[in-house]
Formats: sequence, C-alpha cells, structure tokens
Amino acid sequence: MTVPAPIISTGHLAVGYRNGKQQVTLLKDLNLSLYRGELVALLGQNGAGKSTLLRALTCDESPLGGTIEIDGKNLLEMSQKERSRLIGLVSTERIQAGALTVTELVGLGRHPHTGFLGRLDEDDKKIVHQAMVDAGIIGKADEYMASLSDGERQKAMIARALAQETPVIILDEPTAFLDVASRIETMRLLRNLAHERGKAVLLSSHDISQSLMLADKLWLITTDRQVLTGPTRQLVADGAMDRLFENRDIHFNPDILDYSF
Repeated sequence: MTVPAPIISTGHLAVGYRNGKQQVTLLKDLNLSLYRGELVALLGQNGAGKSTLLRALTCDESPLGGTIEIDGKNLLEMSQKERSRLIGLVSTERIQAGALTVTELVGLGRHPHTGFLGRLDEDDKKIVHQAMVDAGIIGKADEYMASLSDGERQKAMIARALAQETPVIILDEPTAFLDVASRIETMRLLRNLAHERGKAVLLSSHDISQSLMLADKLWLITTDRQVLTGPTRQLVADGAMDRLFENRDIHFNPDILDYSF
C-alpha cells in the first residue's frame, strides 16, 4: 500500500517571537505532518504557542528556524498569492465586514484566482454559491454580515475559505465565541469538509470535549513545550491528555472526554 504524502510538513521548525533584539522561542524542533482528508485539533493551555504555530504555518509570522513545505515545495519561498491558493485561513479576529452581504464576503475568497480588478466571472460565482451551500449558510446569502449570529458569521468565514479552493484550511479558535449548539455544528462541518471534500483541516481549540470526539488526530502542546502528535484515541489511551496543564489538581477524565478536579 502506498503511504500518502503529507500536504504540509515541517522540519525542525522553531516558532516564537522577537522582542527588540531578543528572540523568544516557544516551540522548537517540530517535525509535523498534516494530511488531506483529516481533521486535526491543536490543543494546549493559554500561552503555550498555539496561535504562534498557526501563524508560522500560514506565514503570517516568520518562523525562527526550520522549514515548512506544502505539497513538497518550500512555503517560505512562495509569494503571498501562491500561498493563498494553497492555504485558507479563518482567524479568531472579528473582521469589520458588517456592511457586506454574505455573498460579497464569500466572494472575497476568489481574489487569489481573479484578475487585478477582482471581478467574478460566472465560474467564480458558481464556486461562491457552492461554498455557501457546503458551509450551510446559503439561506443567508443576501443578508448583511452585521445581521448574523456569531454561528452564522463563522459559517460565512468558513465559506470564504472554501471559495479559495485551497487543499488546506487552518482555523484559529473557530468556536471561541459560539454557543454550545453552534460549536458542535461548526466542528461537524469541519469534519465533513475533511472527510467528504478531502481538505486538510487544522484548528486550534479550547473545546477539549468536541475536539476529542470529532478530530481524527491531535497535536498536543505539553507543559514542557513538546508537541505530541497521533490519532486521537491513541493519545487519549496513552495518557497524553494529562500533560497539557500544570495544575496537578486537574485530571483528564476519559469517561467524559474532559478535565475535572
């Protein structure tokens, strides 16, 4: 059997930030692989480096060292336009798009594929329509973003990423502002996009229970800043979840797939 090649792979990647002349490394020596057709959840305590790692993988920030390859090519040597055709990003930041309709917002996802003026042809419009269908937001196509609930706004943002037609979708805390029902719906949507559309979906999350129920694999940032990777069930069975938090009074309970005192 032929082993599939990862769509994204890193070699001895180091990420962190620069404070003046000082370089602060949060995570280092990361050899990570992300595959098509999988939903991967990145978990870790606040300040562990989740967002920093995602920003490095999308080239929003330069890594401190190491390599990142996408489909066997050096991601760091690509232009912004080339990267935007390969990676769709859904940020945790609330964008100011209230004056746009859902269709107009999702249409922005076509910019990597359109000409200088960004005009959408009929094929582009079909892709935008299908992206809204796939994200479950087609019923709000003509409504303004300002009128949507948080859950609906998140679906619209995911639809925009789908309209980019990228093999990879990376999301930073996609369920952060959502109620319980919307969190479940969003996670199921992302799982379906991975399994049914063959997308490689990587998300960071504080929603431990939903991540463990729906993610195929986990990237776990431990308290000693290692990143453990593997199938969700295997890491849970191996006790890896108890390495996420420093508080010794907090223990992972596999019966409820969450932490308790």
